[in-house]
Amino acid sequence: MTSYLKPPKSLLRKVGRAIADYDMIRDGDRILLGVSGGKDSLSLLHILGHLQSYAPVKFDLGVLTIDPEVEGFDPHSLTEYYTRIGVPWHYAEQPIMEQAKQNMDGDSFCAYCSRMKRGIMYSTCRKEGYNVLALAQHLDDLAESLLMSIFHGGQLRTMKANYTNREGDVRIIRPLAYARENQMADFANSAKLPVIPDSCPACFSMPTQRESMKQLLAQLEGENKHLFANMLHAMRPLLEEKL
Repeated sequence: MTSYLKPPKSLLRKVGRAIADYDMIRDGDRILLGVSGGKDSLSLLHILGHLQSYAPVKFDLGVLTIDPEVEGFDPHSLTEYYTRIGVPWHYAEQPIMEQAKQNMDGDSFCAYCSRMKRGIMYSTCRKEGYNVLALAQHLDDLAESLLMSIFHGGQLRTMKANYTNREGDVRIIRPLAYARENQMADFANSAKLPVIPDSCPACFSMPTQRESMKQLLAQLEGENKHLFANMLHAMRPLLEEKL
């Protein structure tokens, strides 16, 4: 029997609304959640686990943690936690940092690592029979991605809330699309979730475009408390998959 913690109602409402608005979870879905060990993915684990107990649709939930074998980052402790709360788990190890040194070509380590992890997630879904991959990016992440796309790519783009991969065999969902980062931080702290700090030390060791966008948004929100609500309203069409 699983023993998930109950997240605050304010967080559950935002996740529930996003799931409903974008038809993220359907009856019979088998969902694999990518858990890095950070506050966001661990919070989403308990949110989805709690929703499982009363949602009008029935779905299975499993988790996958990928160890990129980066010095200073060891997520092995999570497997004991998964066993304790009773969620089916999968674990993958791959020397992504070393591979990046040999194979990166004009790309950032973060982008290379993200692609490698996504490939592992897709292959695990296929091997273990999951049709949905859940990722833990939240509204702050979506807003940062929008600004990065505008400033550095000249496009109006951000991460989608629900879409199907290129091969057509895995749906990717982001149930935290309406939730704020501080909500996950508050929940993880109050629930004493086993967060692994700085889950990617290689990325945290150098300034990134995303960190610059985060600082800019924090400054602007100090001047306009409705900033993220307005940005979400503007981004809604971008979150949908174009059929």
